[in-house]
Amino acid sequence: MPRQSRKSPDESLKEKIGRDTLERYTKSRVTDFQPFILLTNFPQYMTLFSAMAKEDTTDGAMMEACHWPEEKISIVNFGVGSPVAALVIDLLAFIDPVAILMMGMCGGLRTKHKIGDFFNPVAAIRDEGTSNHYMPPRVPALSSFTIQKAVTLELEKAGYFYHTGVVHTTNYRMWEFDEGFIETLKKEKVSAIEMECATLFSAGFSRNLNVGALLLISDLPLTRHGIKTKQSSKMVFKKHADPHMRLGIDVMRHIRDMERGLVKKQW
Repeated sequence: MPRQSRKSPDESLKEKIGRDTLERYTKSRVTDFQPFILLTNFPQYMTLFSAMAKEDTTDGAMMEACHWPEEKISIVNFGVGSPVAALVIDLLAFIDPVAILMMGMCGGLRTKHKIGDFFNPVAAIRDEGTSNHYMPPRVPALSSFTIQKAVTLELEKAGYFYHTGVVHTTNYRMWEFDEGFIETLKKEKVSAIEMECATLFSAGFSRNLNVGALLLISDLPLTRHGIKTKQSSKMVFKKHADPHMRLGIDVMRHIRDMERGLVKKQW
C-alpha cells in the first residue's frame, strides 16, 4: 500500500506558528473562520457585517474579525498597505479558504469614472514591492477568474453600472502631488489606483488561493478637487458602504452555491 505523505517537522512547526498567529492577531479561533473570506481596510465595514450577521466582532493584537457561520462567510479588517496584505494572505493560507474577496476602495483615473461606481480589477501593476517576495517580477498579478466572474454576475444581477480593467498598486502616499508619478500612470493607461491588490493577487497565487477584489471608486485624484478629504470620505462611507458590503456578501454566496453544485461539498 502507498505511504501517506507526512509533513516534515519544519512544515508542522510553520503551520502551528501560522495558525497561532492568526488567532492572536484576530482574537478568533482557527475553527471560527469560514471557507469564504471577505477582506477590508475599514472598521465601518466590520460594523455593517456584524449587524447583518448578528455576530460580535473580535479585536485581536493587529486585526479585527467577524464570522457568520450560517452563511459560511468571515470578514477580516487587516489594516492598510501591501505588507499587511501579504501577511493576512500568509495567515489565511493555513486554513485554506475556498475564496477570498477584497472589499476595498480605489481612486478612479478615467474621465468616465464617478464616485460610488464599482470597479472589478482583472489585474494589478506591481509597484508596491512586497509582491516581489512571492513571485518573480515578470509574473503578472491577476485576479482569480472565478471571483471576477462571480463579481460581474452579481453586479449585473443587481443592475449596477461598473468598470473593469487594470489597477496600479502603490505604496506611495501623497503621489497626487508628484507630476512625474502622474505621467507614469498616464503612460501605463491604468484605470484606477490603490494600495493592496497586486500584493493580494500575487501572494494568493503563490499560495494557491483564489483571491479577487470588488472595489469602490471613492475619489477621482486626477481631477480638480477630486483628491479624497476627510469630509468626502465620510460621504462615501455614508452613501456607498452598505450597498458595497451587501454586494460582496452576495458574491461570496454565489461562489459558495457554485462550489456546492460543482463539487457536491456540504459546507
